[in-house]
Amino acid sequence: MTEVSRLLKAFIMSLGFKKQLHLIPLMAKQLELNDYKQQIADVYNRRSHNYDESEWHLRIAHRLVEYARISPPHNILDIATGTAHVAIEVAQIVGSSGKVVGVDISTEMLSVARRKVEALSLSNVELQLADAETLNFPANSFDRILCANAFPLMTDMEATLRQWMRFLKPNGLVGFHALADTALVGVVIWQKIFEKYGVSRELSEPTGTVEKCHNLLERAGFEAIEIKTEQYGSYISLEQAKQRWSVSSYPAPKLFNPLSQLSSEQLEQIKAEFDAQLEALVTEQGIWNDGTSFFAFGRKGVDNITH
Repeated sequence: MTEVSRLLKAFIMSLGFKKQLHLIPLMAKQLELNDYKQQIADVYNRRSHNYDESEWHLRIAHRLVEYARISPPHNILDIATGTAHVAIEVAQIVGSSGKVVGVDISTEMLSVARRKVEALSLSNVELQLADAETLNFPANSFDRILCANAFPLMTDMEATLRQWMRFLKPNGLVGFHALADTALVGVVIWQKIFEKYGVSRELSEPTGTVEKCHNLLERAGFEAIEIKTEQYGSYISLEQAKQRWSVSSYPAPKLFNPLSQLSSEQLEQIKAEFDAQLEALVTEQGIWNDGTSFFAFGRKGVDNITH
């Protein structure tokens, strides 16, 4: 990834607002989140201290930015900005003539993002504590709206994309990253096992294939849809694969912690099945952990001016 040499410390307000340099205090407001969204916020609050150790998230963010063809003086909305991987790289690209807004529901992730932005002395980044599905920006505000690593967590993806389209300028581009339904060996295995016990939580179900991503964007009203496919898989050890069990407790859309629905006896049996299926996949190289990823893009019509 390109080395970020310098960034910006505040956001220059556009669309007729008075220009000013500032970084919105992240704790200035509290979000009213439902149980599912609060669980998501709690998960990422806990992960904030070591989130930047993940090379995966950095690579996905960088690739999404590359595919988005960003240039000055673009205005960019970074959805679920996390620790600002996308926001920081984009801010470097657009420079002082462009603007970047990053939103997230995790206060701790945003705190890390703010420290990074300040340490880099950046000046066109605004960070907001906000729910990506209930945003309230002026219509026709952004040239690009990007969402790396978090789009499958949205509760109503089609409605959310329609809302984001409203914020795009005509001919603006929305782009998100999603995993294929074959990706992440641990996730694939425990989803199949859970289904045997009547618990369905397929994070990739609405976006798990190229066709599903395309159809979703088309139903939301986007044009010139383009889906890029890349493989980020690798061989991992059995021990690393077994550690993926912890992901099974993550909340998913329309389903809170799935483990809470099961008895201790069921959980013990499921964990044993999980380990056994992983052990059966071991090769001399380890266990193949598929990383098929989609980078999905759609344009707002050039004549589509939202009022």
